Amino acid sequence: QVQLVESGGGLVQAGGSLRLSCAASGSIFSINAMGWYRQAPGKQRELVAAITSGGSTNYADSVKGRFTISRDNAKNTVYLQMNSLKPEDTAVYYCNAEVAVGPHLGYDYWGQGTQVTVSS
Repeated sequence: QVQLVESGGGLVQAGGSLRLSCAASGSIFSINAMGWYRQAPGKQRELVAAITSGGSTNYADSVKGRFTISRDNAKNTVYLQMNSLKPEDTAVYYCNAEVAVGPHLGYDYWGQGTQVTVSS
């Protein structure tokens, strides 16, 4: 069993910053890609940013230049630094990890979600 535990959400004014963290624990052989998704009320869940085990990153156009994803492989943790936040960034943010639980077996895991609210 693998758990992803997120932290760092909250309420911030427009222009402010927040840092999200997501730590994976449990029966982990290795972790491939890790990422952050978000879902606003009435909208579909969308990819915000992703990072491979080698450090390659991918961002949604709407957050490029404002958000930075990073990871600490030794701690099985992924971070999302969010700067210059806008009201449209308001959403529940979910951590995702592609976890190998054995040499040839892997699953997709999700965190429970953390609320980010940006006031104007």
